[in-house]
Amino acid sequence: MIDFQRVLNSINEAASKEKDRGKIANYIPELAKIELEKFGIHLIDMQRHAFSAGNHDERFSIQSISKVLTLSMALGLIGEKLWERIDVEPSGDPFNHLSLLELENGIPRNPLINPGAIVVADILVSQLKNPKEDFLAFVRNISNDESIDYDKAVAESEKRTGFRNFAAANLLKSYGNIKNDVDIVLDFYFHQCSLSMSCAQLANTFYMFINHGKCSRDITHLTTRQVKRINSLMITCGFYDESGEFAFEVGLPGKSGVGGGIVALLPNNFCVATWSPGLNKKGNSKLGMLALEKLTTITELSIF
Repeated sequence: MIDFQRVLNSINEAASKEKDRGKIANYIPELAKIELEKFGIHLIDMQRHAFSAGNHDERFSIQSISKVLTLSMALGLIGEKLWERIDVEPSGDPFNHLSLLELENGIPRNPLINPGAIVVADILVSQLKNPKEDFLAFVRNISNDESIDYDKAVAESEKRTGFRNFAAANLLKSYGNIKNDVDIVLDFYFHQCSLSMSCAQLANTFYMFINHGKCSRDITHLTTRQVKRINSLMITCGFYDESGEFAFEVGLPGKSGVGGGIVALLPNNFCVATWSPGLNKKGNSKLGMLALEKLTTITELSIF
């Protein structure tokens, strides 16, 4: 039996000695305030045993990790119709790249890059009576944690500086792939990205992706088929234009965010979340990537 606590302690110790910790995403002013030295990791297994090290209980903005959650909610609401508006192919481009949108007539490559996530946000704005409140309730429900909330300062910070997202949304609108008012859709999108969680909360939230769509309270939110598809997207598209590298080095489905968080999982086994705000050149947490590579190397656990 693997001693996960010993493994996480070893990873945390190695992280504390790393000199090159990457660079913080200072193009979002609120994120620029975070201390570069932070590192946390939390793992939950199928039996809901929890293991942690470092700054595992400190909250951070989950950013693009939220795209998996909005996708999950939208799939639960409209099912397969979602794929009429979004493709499922890796983009091979940075998360905020727009060139493929014109080449492919306003159909985003996948729901885990910004244009795809904006279309998902548009779907939720259409489907929900109170989009921001209803989505937050969904997240609190699957995590069994009423304390999770938006970081309104981060949301406002993104709203002031998210020029590429405004460009993407208006380009999507010109192709008829945004049905609602662009400002309303982006207000929802900036709030979903601002969700604030700790590593522990993030791992608990993603527990349903290792448990066939059932959250930690054994309530079913997704079908087994939907979970399979979302996990597949995480391994092919979850790390922007570094998804292949993550699959090669780590071998787990996962999703990163420019707030420095990463969540990864092994179905029927464990879910792990890391946080370190320093990013590599591809926009993924530098220490988080190293930590997860070390985790799967030491434990010899991966999907391969």
